[in-house]
Amino acid sequence: MSLPLQPPIEPQLARGKPELPVGPEWVYEPKYDGFRAIAFVDGDSFTLQSRGAKPLERYFPELSFPPGRYVLDGEIVIDSEITGAQEDQDFDALQNRIHPAASRIELLSKQTPARYVAFDLLAVDDESLMGEPYEQRRLRLEQLPLPGVDLTPITTDAGAAERWFDHAEGVVAKDQRAAYAAGKRTAMVKVKRLRTLDAVVSGYRPGKESGTVGSLILALYTEAGELRVVGHCSGLKPAEKRTLRERLAQYESGTTGHGDASRWKSEKELEWIALRPELVVEVSFDQVTSGRIRHGTKLLRWRDDKSPRECTIDQLI
Repeated sequence: MSLPLQPPIEPQLARGKPELPVGPEWVYEPKYDGFRAIAFVDGDSFTLQSRGAKPLERYFPELSFPPGRYVLDGEIVIDSEITGAQEDQDFDALQNRIHPAASRIELLSKQTPARYVAFDLLAVDDESLMGEPYEQRRLRLEQLPLPGVDLTPITTDAGAAERWFDHAEGVVAKDQRAAYAAGKRTAMVKVKRLRTLDAVVSGYRPGKESGTVGSLILALYTEAGELRVVGHCSGLKPAEKRTLRERLAQYESGTTGHGDASRWKSEKELEWIALRPELVVEVSFDQVTSGRIRHGTKLLRWRDDKSPRECTIDQLI
C-alpha cells in the first residue's frame, strides 16, 4: 500500500456531554449507529479497518469505493427496514454480518445491504491531512469525487442539529479548528438521544441476593393487541430491589418467560418470572434496534395513573 498513512490508525473519539456545545467553532452532524471504519483506498483495492484495528472488508462485499489514493474516516451502517429512514439504523443486522461463513455473508449482503457514510478525510494522494483543521479536511472531502459513498450532512446551526435527535442516535459536534486527534477525545463531542416511554412490567428477574429483584421486563402492546417484550430495566436502587420483590409477588401469573438466546448468559439466567400486565413504569432509554431497546433503561417512576393498554409500541418510533 503506497498511501501516506498506513493501517492501523486510531480513530478520533468523542467525549460525552449532556448538551450540544454552542459557538462559532462548532459544526454538527448526526450520530450513526454502526461500525466505525477507516477506509484505506489504494488504486482499485481498499481495506476497511475497525475501531479495534481489525479488517472488516470481508464482511461487507457489497461496499465499494471509487479508485484513487485516499483515506476516509466513516461508519458502516444498515438502514432500518422498520422505518425506512436513513436516520434509523439496524445494528442487529450489522452484527449478523460478523459471521465465519462466506455464503452467509453473501446472502445477508443482498438481503440487508450496508452503506458507507464518510465524515472525514485523513489523506489524499501523497498528502496526510491529519494535521489540518477539520474545516479544511471537510472542504477537501466535499471536493473529492466519491460516487457510491455517502457523505454525512453537517450544519453550523445548533438549532437545526437538534432536529436530528428526532431520529438519529444523537448528534456529534466537531471543533472546526482542531487537527485530527487520533485516539483522543479532545476535538469531538457526542450527545446521545435520550427518550422516555411508558411500559408494562410483564415480568422480573430475581436478583443475585435472595429476596431481591434484579431487573424488570418491559413490554409494549402492538397494533394487533399483542404484548411484546421490548427491553429491561436493571437500574434499581438497592433498597428498592428488596421491597419490590414483595410488591411484585402479588402480580405473579404462575408462569415464566424466557429471553433471547445469548452466548454470554446461561438458560437459567435468561428466565424471568411473568407478571399479570397490570403495572406501568416510565423509563428513559437511548437506542432502539429492530423494535427493541438495546441497552438497559433507567426507571423514572411508577405510573399508577396509566392504563397498561396505553403503553403502545409506537413509542419506539
